[in-house]
Amino acid sequence: MDALVARHGTELQRRFSEATVAVCGLGGLGSNIAIALARVGIGKLLLIDFDKVDITNLHRQQYKASQIGRYKTDALAENLFEIAPYTEIKTVTARLSEDNLTTLLSDADIICEAFDNAEAKAMLVNGVLEQLPGCFLVAASGMAGMDNPNTIKTRKIGKRFYLCGDEVSDVADTIGLVAPRVMLCAAHQAQTVLQILAGEYEV
Repeated sequence: MDALVARHGTELQRRFSEATVAVCGLGGLGSNIAIALARVGIGKLLLIDFDKVDITNLHRQQYKASQIGRYKTDALAENLFEIAPYTEIKTVTARLSEDNLTTLLSDADIICEAFDNAEAKAMLVNGVLEQLPGCFLVAASGMAGMDNPNTIKTRKIGKRFYLCGDEVSDVADTIGLVAPRVMLCAAHQAQTVLQILAGEYEV
């Protein structure tokens, strides 16, 4: 942690270290978000997913071939411990729903939406904005295909709601998700989390 304090300064690192960030969905977006946040010393990460690692995930998600068949929560927690053993990791291997959303996310300061299903995205966004007034939400929309990477942007939607992506592309209309654009969007989400914690709300 001393190295992180030297890099970020005492006050900023204190803000990072005291923060709890929830990552909902641990695929291409979520696994990359979690690793970026762990590397800067976020104090606690809450990882939520119900799925297992599949061979088709390896081209854009932060898992190893040896982890195929394991729950993503367990596999990612293992990888994060190797990268940042000072970060507290809490895992929830379950499907996030309207019924458990408030209970599971009530301790988070910032919530990252990283689902690949439109209905799940809408459920989380609506649930957080309506039921968790103290939380910031960083969501994603549009990162598929081979378009110019500069179309990935971050936009402030509301006082505590940010949206990252190109807001246009859809996997059904393109070749699908490719690692660089997914990682770019994840980086936008992780950086937005850091800006919120630093008090730089406007992006």
